[in-house]
Amino acid sequence: MQTTSLRKGENTGLLTAPVVLTVSVRGLSADVSALLLGTDGRVRSDDDLVFYNHPTQDGVSVAGPVVTADLARVPAGVDRLIVVASADPLQPGAVFTRAPLLSIAQAGAPTASFAAPDFTSGETVVVLAELYRRNGGWKVRAVGQGYASGLAGLATDYGVDVEPEPEPAQAPVPLPARRQAPSSTGHAAGLSKVERLAPGLLFPARQADKALADRSIAHQRAAVYLILDHDWHMKELYESFAVQAFAERVLALSATLDDDGTVPVIFSCGRDPFLEEIRLDNYRGRIGQLHTQVDWRRGNVAYAMRRAVGHYQESGATDPAFIVTQVGDEPWNKAEVRSLLQNTAPLGIFWLFVGFGRGKLAFYKNLNASTSASFTNVAFYDASKNPGSVPDERFYAGLINGFAAWLRR
Repeated sequence: MQTTSLRKGENTGLLTAPVVLTVSVRGLSADVSALLLGTDGRVRSDDDLVFYNHPTQDGVSVAGPVVTADLARVPAGVDRLIVVASADPLQPGAVFTRAPLLSIAQAGAPTASFAAPDFTSGETVVVLAELYRRNGGWKVRAVGQGYASGLAGLATDYGVDVEPEPEPAQAPVPLPARRQAPSSTGHAAGLSKVERLAPGLLFPARQADKALADRSIAHQRAAVYLILDHDWHMKELYESFAVQAFAERVLALSATLDDDGTVPVIFSCGRDPFLEEIRLDNYRGRIGQLHTQVDWRRGNVAYAMRRAVGHYQESGATDPAFIVTQVGDEPWNKAEVRSLLQNTAPLGIFWLFVGFGRGKLAFYKNLNASTSASFTNVAFYDASKNPGSVPDERFYAGLINGFAAWLRR
């Protein structure tokens, strides 16, 4: 079998046979574990966390830095499993800076390898790879997604009931402790809810809160919406978790602006945009679960925008609406989009168009370039082809600069 060097988001096929995944961590002591997940993206029971105190479960075993998965023995109820590296909880303050290396082997021979980009945001746990079922077989995808919550926080997000850690004077516990709630200014209730329901989002939520405070809108409330392009050219970005990661960051921002912990999500997919929601208590893998219910077709952003406006008006909200609209290409109905922007200006609706993907985005970039048409309730942020590579501080600045300026006007 030929060895494949994977980049973040890429995948390769596997034999339905034992696969050995070896993690090499540089610069700090770390633990390796695996989570077995059902089709809902959550564990079936606490036993589906495989780690040093529970080293085997349903064909999956952990021994030091090595995870072995006998794919033929994995029960049908397990849709995928993830491989995780977490900083040793006995090293207070330890975080990942250099990303772990992952080597994958089958039939005694190397199959693939993956080196994720290095980390800069205080990550204490890294999801390195995902093994998942596809067309009756198995594939492995390179993930490389870091979180600041530690293994306990990550496990809780996937549905594992983690018992509280005893005091440090007692014997070491099987899982590291969650981070304590930060001393917050402004949106304490929202941050407290993030820590309780989605500790994996606590670090970006704190960064978002800081960005709002830096722009003197720390106490602002807004109804946050998310529109996602579901055109066929976005398929790779959905499969590589780029859209999921983007939605998580928007959710973290919403927790400080709108502390109900819920963001309505609208997929732009023709004349019948699909509306659902992503919440602090279900966000793990949520975009992947939802978008598979939507056909790939040329997106109609105007229809999706109308759906968001209708939902906002029907909700009876008195706070302004902050509608984050991800766009991957030019709209085919430009006049209709312009009309919607003009008509919603008096309604307390602010539109942020976030561009990422491989399409042309000149229409959105130039919305306010013309002297004959100026939209006071619109901003554009180019998040590059991979928004996950943009540091939190710069990402949230791009997300809220236009919104803050609109509020001041």
